[in-house]
Amino acid sequence: MQQIKKQIVTDESMRPIAVLIDYEDWQAIEKILETYQQHNVAPSLASYAGVLSLSIDPLEYQQQIREEWT
Repeated sequence: MQQIKKQIVTDESMRPIAVLIDYEDWQAIEKILETYQQHNVAPSLASYAGVLSLSIDPLEYQQQIREEWT
């Protein structure tokens, strides 16, 4: 893994609020992220439609659970 030089920016209370990195390091990170996104595209939610089958109506289940606590 490539070593990245960074500077941590803090507020008056010494809490970290930002990180500064060299522009060349940023360009390398962008290339890595581009490659990752091209190969690991997440499927849309539509691809899961109809995959899940429920044995009970969700509202009925919610009512049953709530009745257990009363």
